[in-house]
Amino acid sequence: MVDLFGQYRKIRTEIDRAMQQVIESSAFIKGPEVKAFEQELARYMNAKNVISCGNGTDALQISLMALGLKPGDEVITPAFTFGATVEVIALLGMKPVFADVDPGTFNMDLNSLERAITSKTRAIIPVHLFGQCADLDRIMKLAKIHGLYVIEDAAQAISADYRPEGLAIKKAGTIGHIGCTSFFPSKNLGCFGDGGAIFTDDDDLAQDLSAITTHGMYVKYYQDLIGVNSRLDSIQAAVLRVKLRHIDEYAGLRRKAADYYDNTLRDLQGLGLPSRVSYGTHVFHQYTIKLDGIDRTKFRDYLKSKGIPTMIYYPVPLHLQKAFQYLGYRKGDLPVSEMLSESVVSLPMHTELNEEQLEYITGNIIEFIKGNHEK
Repeated sequence: MVDLFGQYRKIRTEIDRAMQQVIESSAFIKGPEVKAFEQELARYMNAKNVISCGNGTDALQISLMALGLKPGDEVITPAFTFGATVEVIALLGMKPVFADVDPGTFNMDLNSLERAITSKTRAIIPVHLFGQCADLDRIMKLAKIHGLYVIEDAAQAISADYRPEGLAIKKAGTIGHIGCTSFFPSKNLGCFGDGGAIFTDDDDLAQDLSAITTHGMYVKYYQDLIGVNSRLDSIQAAVLRVKLRHIDEYAGLRRKAADYYDNTLRDLQGLGLPSRVSYGTHVFHQYTIKLDGIDRTKFRDYLKSKGIPTMIYYPVPLHLQKAFQYLGYRKGDLPVSEMLSESVVSLPMHTELNEEQLEYITGNIIEFIKGNHEK
């Protein structure tokens, strides 16, 4: 599904030198590399403030803490995504409220979002799933009407462009009040361990976010807020500084692989390809297809027999997960999320895919599907 070592081989000299410099400096926590990475990422993102942290989940939790939300406040997020987005809401005593998603883009359905807003709603967390942005123009308009915060979960879409109505192009994670991302190794910008970052153009909010990452301290040993210990270490920052220089190249390679999949698979019966929105670019953290009338288990088993890995993101929508049963959702409440959980399959997608590999993957998919429909 990913080839992290293949990616490393191409930039081995840069990575090894950067890591060795950190080791020689012995500035392992909050060292110069971390500050330099934050500044370079801010320039790339055209974000006023970048606050690094321990991981993408922490980024979401810290954001909710900095906004001063209280237990019982409602936060709306999509049901079809990874559980960390909802987990942090529940951990802080707030109430997760689920919206359904669009069957083509996999992102939050705006009509479902609007229906979910109540007098207790305080924030929206749209997830830019699989590599492209949700419809942030409409989301921000709804947020303004109802006085809500918007926290973008851009963990799968870093470097994706978004074209706001009448405004200059912006990067995923820089349109809402706060944006969050993850540097988990398999992400489009990934380190060699855990890492995350938070974006905001609000200077006062940035100060609070930064303080919360270091035990609530604006000044060392003076704790003004309840905080956490969530820091990006210097070795990971050094790795990310190197990879940031290649991020646009990596996005181009992913799009090239996605184009190959699109062009080769688009006419196959029973196979739905991912939609691409008109208001932004897709950076294809995942290339996820939908099966219609095709046995997913047999499809995956066949590809596995040919040495081709696949994954299911995600097999159970969040409103039906055991951990969130207390919220009272039932099967049938969010039909698109439920349908997708039963039909999606993600194909290999990474920067090291070459045409020979793509031809082999798609050739075997075509062979299976044609055989399936001939029976």
